[in-house]
Order: sequence, then C-alpha cells, then structure tokens
Amino acid sequence: MIQTIVTPDKPNFDMTVSLPVDYVGKQVHVLFYINEEVKKTTVSILPQKKPSNFFGTLSLEEGEKMQAYINQSRNEWERNF
Repeated sequence: MIQTIVTPDKPNFDMTVSLPVDYVGKQVHVLFYINEEVKKTTVSILPQKKPSNFFGTLSLEEGEKMQAYINQSRNEWERNF
C-alpha cells in the first residue's frame, strides 16, 4: 500500500503518481478524503465503550466454562516433557 498527503491549491488537481512495477496492470483504488471528515466519522462510528457496557453478555455458566478451559490450558503449558 502507498499513502501520501497532498494539499491542492486549486479545484483541478493534476497529479503524477509513480507506482511500483507490481501495481501495473492491476486495479488500483484511489481515494480522496479530508482528514477532518475521517476523524469525525471514526468518532461517530466507534463510540468509546466501558467495561460496564459488556456486563451480562455472558451467562454465569458460559463464564465458568471459559474459565475452566483457560485453567486447563495453563496447566498444560507448564507440563515438562
């Protein structure tokens, strides 16, 4: 992947791009976006979550099964062959 940042000084934007040889003959995506737009969108799409947001997502039974599996796995790691 190749990324660069440019600041155009007029609406018509003429640009020459040098691509690696392995890009030739393949479809290449070209994106234009403003950094501020991406920052605003990212914040609205990915809200900050707290651990309390996940309370109750696992049942007590599921949690106990997962904990037993983890403990079993840890015991197997410490075996000497």
